[in-house]
Amino acid sequence: MTMHIGILQCDDVAQALRETHDNYSDMFITLFRAIEPDLTFTVWRCQDGDIPASTDAADAWLITGSKYGVNDGEPWIEALSEFVRSLHQEQRTIVGVCFGHQLVAHALGGAVCSHPGGWGVGVSHNQVQERAPWMHPWKPDLNILVSHQDQVHQLPENSKVLASSEFCPFYMIQVDDNVLGIQGHPEFTKGYSADLMERRRGNIPDHVLDDGITSLERPVDDMLVGRWILNFILQNKDPNREV
Repeated sequence: MTMHIGILQCDDVAQALRETHDNYSDMFITLFRAIEPDLTFTVWRCQDGDIPASTDAADAWLITGSKYGVNDGEPWIEALSEFVRSLHQEQRTIVGVCFGHQLVAHALGGAVCSHPGGWGVGVSHNQVQERAPWMHPWKPDLNILVSHQDQVHQLPENSKVLASSEFCPFYMIQVDDNVLGIQGHPEFTKGYSADLMERRRGNIPDHVLDDGITSLERPVDDMLVGRWILNFILQNKDPNREV
């Protein structure tokens, strides 16, 4: 596969954890190259105001997670939202993960809020609500690592819900043919998830963290969701190609 993915990085892994777990863009590169070794990547540090100058600088675009919220009012968040609107207008392929998922919904007319149920951490179980042709190999439910307090609560126009849970009804969405949003983190490892939860002890209730750490005993579908993301990108790059 010859494909260039632009990673729109929106945060850094905490310095104390970076030596062990790498940075967020590295996690995605590791995941995707384990599936397709020939992929190429360019990283833009959006949280530093580094927004791409051109919508065609990559074949597809991936927006990472972040400690920021889309409603925080940061200038770079609005600049990235405007870039997303330009990408969507040109029907470029966009994949948003966690904060990225929320940002594409926000940028395209949806809404994001702090979830009344509090934090989601650890392994999240979700049911697929609509089977898309790029969901291959097929699985009707997904276990994916999560770490979020905000979530999408109003969808943009021309959206459909692909996967959901009681805790997160809009867990995986598609907007038109070219935008995919996923609340979970297929790029996270269980080790990073555990260390991140322990780092947030004191900011998140202990019982939530303890349940999240216990949930790490479940299997996760990180490689499967990584494959689905690449299938989605491929389908948009070449609609006639079988994925």
